[in-house]
Amino acid sequence: MDLKLGDYKTQVHNDWCAGCGDFGIVNAIQMSLAEMQIPRHKATIFSGIGCSGKTSHFINVNGIHTLHGRVLTFAQGAKLANPDMTVIAVGGDGDGLGIGAGHFVAAGRRNLDMTYLIFNNGVYGLTKGQASPTLKLGEKTKSLPSPNTNNSVNPIGLALASGFTFVARSYAYDVRHLKDTITAAVRHKGLAFIDVLQPCPTYNDINTRDWYSGQNEFDEVTNMAKPRIYKLEESGYDPLVHYDAETELNEKLTQALIKSLEWGTKIPIGVFYKNEIISQYERRITDKIPNYLENPPALQTISANGKPVTDLSRILDSLSV
Repeated sequence: MDLKLGDYKTQVHNDWCAGCGDFGIVNAIQMSLAEMQIPRHKATIFSGIGCSGKTSHFINVNGIHTLHGRVLTFAQGAKLANPDMTVIAVGGDGDGLGIGAGHFVAAGRRNLDMTYLIFNNGVYGLTKGQASPTLKLGEKTKSLPSPNTNNSVNPIGLALASGFTFVARSYAYDVRHLKDTITAAVRHKGLAFIDVLQPCPTYNDINTRDWYSGQNEFDEVTNMAKPRIYKLEESGYDPLVHYDAETELNEKLTQALIKSLEWGTKIPIGVFYKNEIISQYERRITDKIPNYLENPPALQTISANGKPVTDLSRILDSLSV
């Protein structure tokens, strides 16, 4: 069946603010699913709480709107139950790096084969613009009574330290780049993270669309705008871990961390780090339960005529000491 872009769109009314970066992110996810021709019944979008939480309402695949900060727990449970499912989790910077920060770190340690997108705009948009964990120290957005008193979280750095094996950044207004990044993340064999920079036109009056595009910064020679965002793939940057060697691994991690610290006049987007040498969690489970991939929980009969029929003996045997 040839699936079109429109097949991944729903008729649910969208009430995001005009100009919100969320629109570009949803479009990019839909475009990516259509490009990969993923059957709608074999894909699930999990979303957290906040403006981004409605993403699962607007994409015509299985959708689960979960709890604040807990989107990764739901998504990982579904992926473990049904390894054949394409799982994409989405949430805001406050959802994932504030209340959900512990789950973010724990997910990195597991390396399940799924994708997580954070909608990063520096504020809690749904609750009227409080500072999120990614807002820089000392910055004062329009709804804050005083400058932000907390240091910011580096999403790329935290993902690298936690063990994510695909770490990338994109920009909501460059929908094609974001679509390509999502496609690469979904096709990656392991846990993929994308930090999606997006303006919040209502509450973040610092990191605006004009700010990202450099409309307030002009080249003295050409008198043209100097965009802050540049693409790593156009600079000769190589994110891939080629060999199972500690030296190269450390070099790639260090390279990615250094790049993630660039901000201000130059902001890199693209893939910072990619490692498919580290084993996926599903493979680690298979080492303990050899028929796990052929007979995962989602394919097992739970009950018949109201009586449980699931045989847990093999799992209990594997836990015995």
